[in-house]
Amino acid sequence: MRVEHGYAGTVLDVDLTAGTVTRTPLEPALCRDYLGGIGFNARVLYDQVPPGTDALAPANILVFSAGTLVGSLFPTASRTEASAKSPLTGLFGTSNSGMFFGIRLKAAGYDALVLRGKAKTPVYLAIEDDRVEIRPADDLWGLDSWQTIEVLEQRHRDCEVAAIGPAGENLVRFACIENGRYDAWARTGLGAVMGSKHLKAVAVRGTGSLRPRDPQGLLQVARQARELIMSSPFYVPFRDYGSMNAAIPYGNWNALAAHNFTLGCRPGWKEEFARARVEEHTRRHVACQSCIIACAHWVEVADGPYQGLRMKDMEVTPTVSFGSQLGLSLTSSVKAAELNQRYGMDMVSVAGVAGMAIELYRRGVLTRDDVGYDLDFGDDDAVFRLFDDIAHRRGIGALLAEGVKRAAEQLPEEARDAAIHVKGLEIPMIDPRGRWSTWTLGIITNLRGGDHLRCRNPVENLRFNLRDERMQVERFGFDRTMYERLDMPEELKRQAIDLESDSVDIAVMSRWAEDLINLFNAVGICIRPPVMNRVGPRLVAEACSVFTDFDFTADQVALAAERTWNLIKLFNLREGERPEDSSFPRRFYREAAGGQALDESKVAAVLARYYQVRGWDPASGRPSEEKLRELGIQP
Repeated sequence: MRVEHGYAGTVLDVDLTAGTVTRTPLEPALCRDYLGGIGFNARVLYDQVPPGTDALAPANILVFSAGTLVGSLFPTASRTEASAKSPLTGLFGTSNSGMFFGIRLKAAGYDALVLRGKAKTPVYLAIEDDRVEIRPADDLWGLDSWQTIEVLEQRHRDCEVAAIGPAGENLVRFACIENGRYDAWARTGLGAVMGSKHLKAVAVRGTGSLRPRDPQGLLQVARQARELIMSSPFYVPFRDYGSMNAAIPYGNWNALAAHNFTLGCRPGWKEEFARARVEEHTRRHVACQSCIIACAHWVEVADGPYQGLRMKDMEVTPTVSFGSQLGLSLTSSVKAAELNQRYGMDMVSVAGVAGMAIELYRRGVLTRDDVGYDLDFGDDDAVFRLFDDIAHRRGIGALLAEGVKRAAEQLPEEARDAAIHVKGLEIPMIDPRGRWSTWTLGIITNLRGGDHLRCRNPVENLRFNLRDERMQVERFGFDRTMYERLDMPEELKRQAIDLESDSVDIAVMSRWAEDLINLFNAVGICIRPPVMNRVGPRLVAEACSVFTDFDFTADQVALAAERTWNLIKLFNLREGERPEDSSFPRRFYREAAGGQALDESKVAAVLARYYQVRGWDPASGRPSEEKLRELGIQP
């Protein structure tokens, strides 16, 4: 069977060592079992990256896969997953990004781009439909990511560019791949993998189009999805203010990453980062391909030392990373975001290593002789100088470029408690001591390490912060209509949500939320709350069935997402993940900050129950043979 509808139908495989380009027809079984996006990537990496491979060696593989629905009319269908073995964690490294790269890749005729080997000298990849060239990039090497993008946009008109900056070239372990100027495949160090291959950029221009199997059916499903998303109670808040909706509530609960997780909220947070202050500098909103929410802010700094800075910013994760974690002002946080987009560094991880360094400097573990200058929270000049040192592996930056886990292991013993990470990945935004929920449990169950973007309750209610003594439930807080409209299997819904007690079972909901987000990352739609709240397997299956050659049911697409999650878990176990790695930093159990210290035994009990709900061994978190048979996985 030849895949003809919805999918582009071809995988582009580029061997940088040999300098060869191969086109392979897309396998129908891969579409049925893994859908696209993260599903494709998981299967490729599990099958083709040899166990124990050094993440910065030529044998590692970097894969970009567009979501199944990218190129359709489905709302928010813009997203592409990039994956490789992570140089930061040593586990499955993966990141998701929207905007326009995925649609250009599919329009050029490719559902996935597989990059292997290592070029002898710097190169970039130019893709224009059937014309694919590996070109010299000596003139680009050393440029920051924005400069690189500008050159390639002039050289290849009307193209989308994925590029690395100095951090990727210098193999900073948390370097990211910039997706145009303002977005990125940010987490887990994929930019370092690209740099290790001497690949500076991918410029893609496609002039083709995708053929839906049932154009009228696609219009109907897209219209239904649009109406559902716009009917969500989260739609208007996110349309008007984006992800910054979480900034003040989490500050009020003392649940923010602040001064390297030594505080629950930085001093002056509510005043400096109030909505009115954000809106002073916001001129309009920005949307990805096919988006009806436009949650991103276009910022123009109106005054102060960074007056005139214009860019897409003031989203909650970078704002908390720089404004709360490092204590910078609102406009300084925008400047920090610009610098790190130019350097090509993950904003969460760079804030994590900088926060650790500042704390250790304050405690005297690091000295002025070690750093070369004074460090403190809220000091723009010092923080920005540290960013530059990290991106160029200069002085103390060479150590911090290894990430908090590796850096702390090379410092005196008393530095270890300041390394805030899970599985080697620096933790973003949320302090679970201030708010315990599905979202916070997801930080330790996350397959890529300490992160908040692979698990979130689709009915999380920010009006409440329930402190359940057992740590097993969170408050539901919505009426029956919300419950009834949730696109979730009825039996699972009954297990996850108890209307009588007005509660959500955290272990059950975590498993569902992870699979739902995995499904979204396979088909390429956004995980913002208005979408998660209204879209689920039923609607996704309908959309995939009218767009592609395959007839999907809700159960089949949900199973594909769960299959991918389990396959990635097997990859991690193969690469050395241990049961004790799925735990919060010791600080969270020993020190109260804003809220209260976590009870380690209760966290362990919730985690064991989550494993049981997943069909994994409750002690080790290893998928059972029965679960693997159910999913049709043969490792």
